[in-house]
Amino acid sequence: MRPRTRKLWLVLHIASAGAWLGIDVLVAVLVAAGLLGGSAERRGLALRALGTFVWWPMLTSALICLITGLVLGWGTKWGLIRYWWVAVKLVLNLTLCTLILLALRPTMAEAIAYGAGTQAVIDRTALFMPPIVSLTALSLATVLSVYKPWGRTAKALYPARR
Repeated sequence: MRPRTRKLWLVLHIASAGAWLGIDVLVAVLVAAGLLGGSAERRGLALRALGTFVWWPMLTSALICLITGLVLGWGTKWGLIRYWWVAVKLVLNLTLCTLILLALRPTMAEAIAYGAGTQAVIDRTALFMPPIVSLTALSLATVLSVYKPWGRTAKALYPARR
């Protein structure tokens, strides 16, 4: 990959990861405001905003981060499974994308109903866990990107025989 092209993909990757991280912080703030803070009207508004506006932008930024990471892995010396830190980041991204679809998305209808006052109870753990898990995993991915620990995988050390 040419340096200019690589830099473009890298900028897109970093920007999408930053957007994803920012959306996760917003989720944490809306969950806290919706379950812990202020008047019933404010809590309801926060949960309705959470349920209405969050998961699509989060999934979009996650998928852009995944796609740009795949392109960078295929097109640079780092590879997709050549280094442990890249492989771990790939697994983290795929896991978080799956969790957005399977764990976060289904709870959004509940958040809207609870915020509108049409549902008496809500599973607080289902709302608190996504930002905790995601912020932790994205922070780990950031650290891995900076420090690049663990070296090469066995796949990279022992190329396939011809």
